[in-house]
Amino acid sequence: MTSLRASLGSMDLNEKSNCGLTLKKTADKVKSKKLAIYTFIDAFGWEIYQQYGFLNKLLPHSRKLETTFGFSSAADPSILTGRYPDEHGHWSSFYYSPETSPFKHFNLLSLLPSRLFDRWRVRHILSKAIAKMNHYTGYFELYSVPFAKLPFFDYLEKHDYFVPGGILKTDTIFDWCVTNNIDYYCSNWRHTEESIIEENKKVIREGSIKMNYLYLPKLDGLMHNEGTQNPKVKAKIKWLEQQVNDVYDTARMHYDDVSLYVISDHGMADVTGSFDLIKQIENLGLIYGEDYIAMYDSTMARFWFKNESARQIITNELEEIEQGEIVSDEELAAMHVPHDDKKFGELFFLMNVGLLINPSYMGLSVIPGMHGYHPKDPHSYASILSNRPISVDINSITDIRKTMEFELSCDLHVENDHDLNRND
Repeated sequence: MTSLRASLGSMDLNEKSNCGLTLKKTADKVKSKKLAIYTFIDAFGWEIYQQYGFLNKLLPHSRKLETTFGFSSAADPSILTGRYPDEHGHWSSFYYSPETSPFKHFNLLSLLPSRLFDRWRVRHILSKAIAKMNHYTGYFELYSVPFAKLPFFDYLEKHDYFVPGGILKTDTIFDWCVTNNIDYYCSNWRHTEESIIEENKKVIREGSIKMNYLYLPKLDGLMHNEGTQNPKVKAKIKWLEQQVNDVYDTARMHYDDVSLYVISDHGMADVTGSFDLIKQIENLGLIYGEDYIAMYDSTMARFWFKNESARQIITNELEEIEQGEIVSDEELAAMHVPHDDKKFGELFFLMNVGLLINPSYMGLSVIPGMHGYHPKDPHSYASILSNRPISVDINSITDIRKTMEFELSCDLHVENDHDLNRND
């Protein structure tokens, strides 16, 4: 049977990203010994699970998991590496770096009519063209960042971290599998959920992999657009239950023992209001680019300063705003935000749960659901469910990888030189 390392060895990173992880296997007709299935459901947080449940009889074990501060760009790498952002280097998509910005000439695009080029569909098409031109294999979106502001920023996720070698620092579970000659399959996140389900079942029927990473992202978008209480959310979760159960039944036909996990990166909060922070800052009379630079995410703003006067003026203004609060350097360190080089921000302002910055550089309208609030907020917590008992020391999304290595090491007797206590 060809090893995964051999089947990927002749492919470059871009090719691996375009095809997902296509395994060339010679499947036996008899049942294989064991398979561990990790089903990732984006935004299926603890509060969502508590309300709607999920395959409760099949998955009787569950734990609430603390997520990382920030968005999926921080949380997803933390799941795969088993480390926090200050170790693996991934946090926010945009960071301050005018010297390395791939958008240096984008200020010219600000002359184009905003009525057309601020539309999401137009921005999405433009984003795909830019990614292709720059050979980006990771998830890339311009969102609503003004063209005139883009030259101040670089983009972090240039490489697909769902393939070996795609993470900035440390390693992912996929790197670990390759190193230890463990055959696995990871979904191609670019495909539809319906295609992903069928592609995963096809590989499972071959009976040759030891781990299956099933990636199901659409619940997140649904709750962004509809909130958490819309009947469409309940219907979507029911559909996901049926699909995951079908994948599990398929695995049971081809493996003697199947461990099933459902994991998430964060939860979702219903939006209750918004605040025009951009206007508040612009009314201070400071000049963007000369006095300060700002990145206005949907739930937080990040600032860099060109002079101490601007720093003091903006800090004083933010301290008076009741809709959010400044996040101290001490708390950023406690939440493992990479902060030594200040590329992600010198000053962070976080909105109160349920409130959006609107308009923001992530979007120009208020939407019903959002995440990216404080990790300790009840709506932020992620979840892990399983048909296997879950250890009491699994408390963070960074602990999920411990369960992965345990599942694979127990079955294959692979020497596990990974420090399972590195998060202690």
